[in-house]
Amino acid sequence: MNWDQLSQIELPFHDDLKVPVLTEVSLALPRPEPIADVAAVAHAGVVARLADFVTPGMTVAVGGGSRGLAERVALLCGTISGVRALGGEPFVVPAMGSHGGAQAQGQLAMLAGLGITEESVGAEIRATMDTVEVARTADGMPLYLDRHAAAADRILPVNRIKPHTCFKGPIESGCAKMAVVGFGKQPGAAQIHACGPVEMRDRILNGIDALRATGRLLGGVASLESAGGDVVRVATLTADDVGGPAEVELTNYARDLVPALPFPQIDVLIIDKGGKDISGTTLDPNVTGRFWVHGLADLAEPDVSAIVLLDLTPVSAGNALGVGFADFIPVSLARQIDWQKTYVNCFTAGIAGLRRARMPMVLPTDDDCIKAALSMCGRAFDQPKRVVRIASTLHLTRCWVSDPLLRELPVGAAVIA
Repeated sequence: MNWDQLSQIELPFHDDLKVPVLTEVSLALPRPEPIADVAAVAHAGVVARLADFVTPGMTVAVGGGSRGLAERVALLCGTISGVRALGGEPFVVPAMGSHGGAQAQGQLAMLAGLGITEESVGAEIRATMDTVEVARTADGMPLYLDRHAAAADRILPVNRIKPHTCFKGPIESGCAKMAVVGFGKQPGAAQIHACGPVEMRDRILNGIDALRATGRLLGGVASLESAGGDVVRVATLTADDVGGPAEVELTNYARDLVPALPFPQIDVLIIDKGGKDISGTTLDPNVTGRFWVHGLADLAEPDVSAIVLLDLTPVSAGNALGVGFADFIPVSLARQIDWQKTYVNCFTAGIAGLRRARMPMVLPTDDDCIKAALSMCGRAFDQPKRVVRIASTLHLTRCWVSDPLLRELPVGAAVIA
């Protein structure tokens, strides 16, 4: 693609088209008390809950993910020190499916970009894309583990519990998914994501049952975050808890902590940054309302007419799966896209990568994208527009809105002076 040519195009904006002034508002969202010392709570939980399952010298592969978890280093440090306190020998494996371009060095780079290094977590990191089949589900689906994880006595996923971007079920994104999908690298992730939403849910549930039956699953360490990005709960799960009632209860709680944007109708949604550390789909559809997966309905609210995405986070390293959620992006963002990484992730995501990787309209500047969205959102150029601007779809406690939405603020929202 000749981005230089696109950067020079002239656009037929109406002379009277004006970008509305936006007012910053705080949103009324659940804000439980944050945990003051995440590492200490994780350590204590591992020692208390897993003491009966760790024997001296037991090797434990601890899963490190690609998401932008709050306090991720502290969470891993506490988990690792807890395993050591029980006599185990922990090491970290990147448990992130095909992220990082489905390459070991790419996954190490993603962890480093999130601050997760051997020095920061105090444990060796072993990266490979090689996998071993360790079990089969009752219906014959193979279960894969990263070769290093398969060689360990046990695996221990460490992950945030949150609503998933591709399916709905009693458990969604969390320890069970990391164990079945993340630890399975590209083949493990591909066979799950190749399915529709219902089968994807069922395969994860069946997969965790089969993995548990092998005796390889030690348990899990789960974190829950408020909309403001604070860790508000850390739960250590036994093997029976992972994918079981305990993780179901945590998933129900997590749904209340990650609400969608609280406006029924949005003409233009401007998002400053998207990225793999924000959501596996760059933009979290649980916030924007757009899922765009066959078999999974979009949210009724918010109903967003046009989305503008302005930038990618550096840790994404050009992986832009989910860029298709946006309707407009600037040339500066388009230049960042690494199509090799993006398309590998799309193929791994299966049907969930089909529409989400389509190229939006690429325009010269941020301002051009915003004006284009205002021009094409379904309202005449001289009509007031409902515009919302957010920093990202992660840790959403405030936003910027146009005047029509100031008159529709939800209960508890307030203008920031």
